Amino acid sequence: MDGLQPLIDFVTQHPRLLVITGAGCSTAAGIPDYRDENGAWKRREPMRYQLFVESALARRRYWARSMLGWRTMAGALPTAAHHALAQLERAGRIVQLVTQNVDGLHQAAGSAAVVDLHGRIDTVCCLGCGARSPRRDLQEALMARNPDWLALDARSLPDGDADLESLDFASFHVPVCPQCGGLLKPDVVFFGESVPRERVADVRAALAQADAVLVAGSSLMVYSGYRFVEEAVAAGRPVAAVNRGRTRADPVLSLKLEAEVGAAIEALAAELAA
Repeated sequence: MDGLQPLIDFVTQHPRLLVITGAGCSTAAGIPDYRDENGAWKRREPMRYQLFVESALARRRYWARSMLGWRTMAGALPTAAHHALAQLERAGRIVQLVTQNVDGLHQAAGSAAVVDLHGRIDTVCCLGCGARSPRRDLQEALMARNPDWLALDARSLPDGDADLESLDFASFHVPVCPQCGGLLKPDVVFFGESVPRERVADVRAALAQADAVLVAGSSLMVYSGYRFVEEAVAAGRPVAAVNRGRTRADPVLSLKLEAEVGAAIEALAAELAA
């Protein structure tokens, strides 16, 4: 692959990597990304935590779209990027993989040292009692209560969302927690919500053990991921990125490879194995 040698040299010189991944790793699985190559929103901003909690209509709208969008997430399979990163971990080159994605595809590909920074879309949590349950169980309940909505044709959007507009969501029925009757929420970090402290602490502990940071398929426009690049640079650790288009970290990168992340990381893993 043209232009790969600097990345090979970077990883060879820094054998213990903290890897930060983003939506670019999962687009080949059919999961759309949020931003264009300039880092701008392709569509309107995702759901905000405060709106979800305060508005019953917003929750109905969210779960109606999610019921249709879940089909894309549930059927997604790991991509070349996921498999190659799992291969690099098995070779002992990755101290920790930090993903901003919520699709669980890194684990499905075999990665073990994973921090799901923004949570997992395949789990549902109750805002009342804190109980967690599989998303597939809620999907069955949503479909049973809203059969007429299943026939709607909706384009898939990022993170299990679907493009439903100009509909009356007031008639959509959302189940409550079977244990306490509380509000159910996907076990992901919404905009306006903080990443749990223990996850941040885990990443910082891994960063202290790493020689360098590799960003794979992320624009880093969300600060929750970008802050670890800031901390790496402040600690004197170099940062490399494989991403198509602009990233928030461009001014501080030691190396950037403008390439499709799956092809690049797959080629990197193959060269290092050879």
